Amino acid sequence: MPRIAALDYHSQRRKRGLAVMSILSILVVLMFIVSMNTGYIRLTPMELLNTLLGRGTDKQELILLQFRLPRIVISVLIGAALAVSGAVMQGVFRNDLADPGILGINAGAGLMVMLLISFYPTASAAPAYVLPLMAFVGAGATAILIYALSYKRHEGIKPIRLLLTGVAVASGISAAMIVLTLRLDPDKYQFVATWLAGSIWGTSWKYVLSLLPWVVILLPYVIYKARVMNVLNLGEQTATGLGAHVPGEQFRLLAAAVGLAAASVAVSGGIGFVGLVGPHLARRLVGPKAQLMLPVSALLGALLVITADTVGRRIMQPSEIPTGIVVAVIGAPYFLYLLARTKA
Repeated sequence: MPRIAALDYHSQRRKRGLAVMSILSILVVLMFIVSMNTGYIRLTPMELLNTLLGRGTDKQELILLQFRLPRIVISVLIGAALAVSGAVMQGVFRNDLADPGILGINAGAGLMVMLLISFYPTASAAPAYVLPLMAFVGAGATAILIYALSYKRHEGIKPIRLLLTGVAVASGISAAMIVLTLRLDPDKYQFVATWLAGSIWGTSWKYVLSLLPWVVILLPYVIYKARVMNVLNLGEQTATGLGAHVPGEQFRLLAAAVGLAAASVAVSGGIGFVGLVGPHLARRLVGPKAQLMLPVSALLGALLVITADTVGRRIMQPSEIPTGIVVAVIGAPYFLYLLARTKA
């Protein structure tokens, strides 16, 4: 009887997870459609349809296919990537407050992007396919530094120590970025200001193509490793007893998480809290089992970023509020709530 009850419980969990994923997928598609018609120039539903079918005017095709669609696709991709990156970091570090933005991973990636762009006359002149690679180098170095500073022999890594170390490293990197801006010309300074505010700056198809391989390869890889994440969450001793090579698996998962965050930062700027809010909401909806939690985190992250970007473009037309600020309005209070509940 207990075995039957357990099977029934897991079956219910799976059905609930599939239902949640279906609902979130529908919401993402709806926001995608709404976002296509959000901007200073509005398009009717029929104009949208005709343009997508290749029967729109040159002006409509320029607005929708060259300006709005790349930005919307990037919003979905970076939202999913940042949320899954945060979920992996929370699992690897066993810290519910872990997030690529809070821990300084995004700042490390951004610093390398800025250094690369400083060698080119404009930000758009920098090679789009090199940006994620440079961001990965910066994010990886930052992750190694934070891990080394947080780890203590016989104690491991405590959540609050990791958090404070990450905040300190992020502050130091941000200070270095500000000093660097003093040596930039006005055009590049404007780019840095845009990046720091979390505004999606890579809004053309070349940036979509530069981001896509990272997401297409690393996202399925992390979901493939869902069973390993479940084992790692049981603790190092238990995971080792079950046959898992804990250091190697942690390194591979963390490398994938850093890659997802770095590639996102390379085209989107410093958008924080997505990797914090997405996984937490996913665990509340479908539980901690990684097979369900990771896809739900990806969908929640995509929904959060595309909604924030749409709201930011909508409420102050013809100006816009950076996506990162809109996300922070949601994420900062949630972070403080989690910090208040976390024990050192």
